[in-house]
Amino acid sequence: MRTLVDLPSTRIECDEIWEFVYAKSRNVPEEHEGEFGFGDVWTWVALDPDTKLVASWLVGRRDGDEAMAFLTDLAPRLRNRVQITTDGHKPYLEAVEEAFGADVDYAMLIRVYRTDPNEERKFSPPVVLDEAVHVVQGDPDPERISTSYVERQNLTMRMGMRRFTRLTNGFSKKVENHAAAVALHFMYMNFARPHKSLANPYPRTPAMAAGISDHIWTCEEIAALLD
Repeated sequence: MRTLVDLPSTRIECDEIWEFVYAKSRNVPEEHEGEFGFGDVWTWVALDPDTKLVASWLVGRRDGDEAMAFLTDLAPRLRNRVQITTDGHKPYLEAVEEAFGADVDYAMLIRVYRTDPNEERKFSPPVVLDEAVHVVQGDPDPERISTSYVERQNLTMRMGMRRFTRLTNGFSKKVENHAAAVALHFMYMNFARPHKSLANPYPRTPAMAAGISDHIWTCEEIAALLD
């Protein structure tokens, strides 16, 4: 992540995605109850919706300490004052203020979900019943208050990494391996995978669109970083 600095982003979308490690929380052995790396684990993600670059991420708990660590890592990576949109998760409020001070335009997009009563499938996803915008700080542009891109990125994570797939035995058994897989995923998505929306004037990766890379990386180049 040392390359992800002096980023030209003007807006950032943040979200968290759930997964579990070792076992689901209800199946965690008594001797490991409450121990990080056993049961629920969350990946915090900060995405630039213009370049599609994931500027920062964190694998951890879904609490105030992790929110603070996540956003204090993000803030110094950005060159400009940015507009940030998050969901209604309360730890963001203190963390954004601590990380950015007054130099941010910040809004929460709060959605209310419920299972669709017309769907009879056991694992039907919930639907959005209502959403409300809460301006927290600064003067965010109402037209750019959104978490749609980062939520779509989370879907890419769940579809692209076996350990995020629900109802399988492909889940991570160790949190260290899980964090390494997440880092490898974002390295590939940022530097090696051209994004269709960035194809004009030529195929580009998010890193190229952000000005921190001058070519599409190969898997061999990524593997060579281990040396």
